[in-house]
Amino acid sequence: MGYRGKVMQQNEAHRLRAKGLTMNEIAETLGVSKSSVSLWTRDVPFQPTLGQLGARRRGPNALQRRKQTEIDDLRREGIARIGRLRRKDFLATGAALYAGEGAKTDGQVIFANSDPRMVAFFCAWLRTFFDVEEARLRIRLYLHEGLDLDRASAFWSNLTGIPRSQFHKPYRAVADSSIRATKHEYGCVSVRYGCSRTHRAVMGLVDALLASASHSGVAQSAEQGPVKPKVAGPSPAPGALP
Repeated sequence: MGYRGKVMQQNEAHRLRAKGLTMNEIAETLGVSKSSVSLWTRDVPFQPTLGQLGARRRGPNALQRRKQTEIDDLRREGIARIGRLRRKDFLATGAALYAGEGAKTDGQVIFANSDPRMVAFFCAWLRTFFDVEEARLRIRLYLHEGLDLDRASAFWSNLTGIPRSQFHKPYRAVADSSIRATKHEYGCVSVRYGCSRTHRAVMGLVDALLASASHSGVAQSAEQGPVKPKVAGPSPAPGALP
């Protein structure tokens, strides 16, 4: 490394130390030894960050590790149980997704969600089973103020394959800290396809799916299934051992 590069590292070490980073953190960030950081920052007043004033950061405890292990195991089990969707499975799954998240008012197909996986699934489903005119697809983006609108728009455009020229004017929401502290980085989108016939076809699938439960015996088996007895005390957490 040349002299200029080392000077740049020294300046960066100064800046990070002044922000309250430890020598270990600076050494890891810059890829240098702790002794070099100590030499470079010996004249920088050190003010620990808020996190360093409390207890030392620890790794996950035994309970957290068991929880994560269970989550990982059940995710793999779910993937194995579902497997690869056949065409008819894909059709029914998309109808179920629209039954829960889609607009029911006649006139246009509208699916809104903040989960990119659901939005991508819906777009693939719509294009697979319906003759979609791409120019009629629209997106409306809902994004909190202070978040990067251009970045969010590019993200959803790439995900859905809908050009930004077909985006409606976005809605910028003002965050209410008394309601929620977290915000979705890319906001929430509604994918819209203005075609009454397509919407009616989608709703026909939804109706058929919901009606099929009574014919297949699903509803009856649910009604006749054993009822768990009530127990005293608080309900156990999901997955808790008896």
